[in-house]
Amino acid sequence: MKHIVVGTAGHIDHGKSALVRALTGTDPDRLKEEQARGITIDLGFAYWTAANLHVAFVDVPGHERFVKNMLAGVGGIDAVLFVVAADESVMPQTREHFEICRLLQVPAGIVVLTKADLVDQDTLDLVTLEVRDLVAGSFLEAAPVVPVSSKTGSGLDVLQAALVDLGTRCPGRDAGGAVRLPIDRVFSVKGFGTVVTGTLVSGTIAADTDLVVLPGERPVKVRGVQVHGASQASARAGQRAAVNLGGVDVADLVRGDTVVSPGQYMVSRVCDARLDLLGSAKPLRHGARVRVHQGTSEVLGRVALSSVVGDAEGAITRGEIEPGRTAHVRIRLEAPIVMTRGDRFILRAYSPSVTIAGGAVLDPAPPRIGIRTAAGRQRFADLDPAAPAASGIDPDERAVELLLTEAAIAGVAVASLVARMGIEPAASGRLVERLTASGRALRVEGVLVSAAAVGTHVAQLLAQLGDHHRQRPLEEGMPREEARERAFPHAAPGLFDRVVNDLAAARRIIARDRLALASHRLDLSEEEQQGRDRIETCYRDAGLKPPDLKEASTTLGIAVGVAERMASLLARQRVLVKVDAFLFHESALAGLKQDMGKLKADAPAGVPAKIDVGSFKERYGVSRKYAIPLLEYLDRERVTRRVGDTRVVI
Repeated sequence: MKHIVVGTAGHIDHGKSALVRALTGTDPDRLKEEQARGITIDLGFAYWTAANLHVAFVDVPGHERFVKNMLAGVGGIDAVLFVVAADESVMPQTREHFEICRLLQVPAGIVVLTKADLVDQDTLDLVTLEVRDLVAGSFLEAAPVVPVSSKTGSGLDVLQAALVDLGTRCPGRDAGGAVRLPIDRVFSVKGFGTVVTGTLVSGTIAADTDLVVLPGERPVKVRGVQVHGASQASARAGQRAAVNLGGVDVADLVRGDTVVSPGQYMVSRVCDARLDLLGSAKPLRHGARVRVHQGTSEVLGRVALSSVVGDAEGAITRGEIEPGRTAHVRIRLEAPIVMTRGDRFILRAYSPSVTIAGGAVLDPAPPRIGIRTAAGRQRFADLDPAAPAASGIDPDERAVELLLTEAAIAGVAVASLVARMGIEPAASGRLVERLTASGRALRVEGVLVSAAAVGTHVAQLLAQLGDHHRQRPLEEGMPREEARERAFPHAAPGLFDRVVNDLAAARRIIARDRLALASHRLDLSEEEQQGRDRIETCYRDAGLKPPDLKEASTTLGIAVGVAERMASLLARQRVLVKVDAFLFHESALAGLKQDMGKLKADAPAGVPAKIDVGSFKERYGVSRKYAIPLLEYLDRERVTRRVGDTRVVI
């Protein structure tokens, strides 16, 4: 069964609600005031089924004072019934509703001439011509025009057939994507609690699902779902749904909030966008305060102008956009709303409240850069799917590569490609595979990083290692953490280790506690080489009773400065190990650990091997000044464990 959502649009009192009632048998005017006054004030809903098609109707108000309510309903529809009364023809709200549908890029629709029983054929023909003239060049240009009388039922069968045909042509929505349900109604049902309704834009909602309400990050659990007024196991994208939510009160929610999958959408207060200004609007000035309608949200904001699309230089003349032009703009919102790239929105003037423009979000989280600079204008062009693509590059890939370039080695979380770029999870995975397979990006621990940025920092790392070797030729290399901080500051987690491992595998560097170029060799003078060899031999022969370094240098006939440099080199090479104030040869300490193991093996079965300071001195022939540091070393190495005045060999 295919599900589509169809909205009504048209002037007040042109018979939209009567038409829905005639088609479905349900009165969409649910409010007492609506029924008393005979006009639609808020959104109304009804359902109709034919063959393998379910149609959910969203009936919107036509009065100019309630256009904001109309906008809350029309944002999630698949098609529109564009209603024009045959006895009045095109009226002011007819034009405004048409412009709204066009700006929101509603994909398809049917023109319905209501009250056809009140006029003759000549009048019907004239109204048809006027409507055709209005919709020329738009998505309704080739739409069927169906005269209908909701009172007599004339033409309803033709309209129903047109709806079935429309349903077969409407593309389905992604039921496998992340959940996104803009809320258009909130109420309480006795015995159930909080219920919200809306058109499910993407994903599937099922009972016991954990979701989040944005803005505010309020966690909720789905208790139950209704579709077409009946309880269902789940609701799929493209359906009108009523969802019973646990964990939240009615007072906590308002129209404009959005129920989403955790971590899959973001809240924005600034967005970059492509804006189409109506030809009938006044020039839009830089900094103008406007009303932004997106989904079921309405917030105030201010428009900052960047450039005119299609202009030779893209300049904004006199600080304003002329009517009928398209421009790139930055909109700063006075309250947060859920936005992602590709979302359509409507702008209405702050006062008087009339529709002036519509557009598409290019980036819901733009960086703080000048938008009137050459770089700022180029950024808009790179983000705009409608801009000419170089070498046929996919617009999504072009936009993601721009984000990667801006993020440098900090990278972009793969999850944000859904939240910020509006790319469905499956498509996001395929895009990441293309970028990594082509060598344009690296994926490290859930973060995507520009390969070009990584290459730049790899070059910096290699250059810094070279400088370090020249300045400190006796050191084995640069400390690993120093290299990380100098060459890869603020890098994505895991990126530095990935780079180091790749360079080591390619034999370009040697990676231990210190990093060195693979070509690096210690450049010792003859005096230094002889000093190194003599000091190593001296400390190896001394075993567990090493001499003081100055004493050793005198005995060996080595200059104190040379001895200190060579001892430091041997320590970095782990040939000598510093224990307290003493330097021991690593072979002496290794032999000590081995002997502790023999001591444990020789102990009687079931009796722990023990050693104290006295027995240690006697066993190894050392004084207390060596015994204490060595026993503490064994404790740190977890060879022994101190218990009172003795040590137990572990």
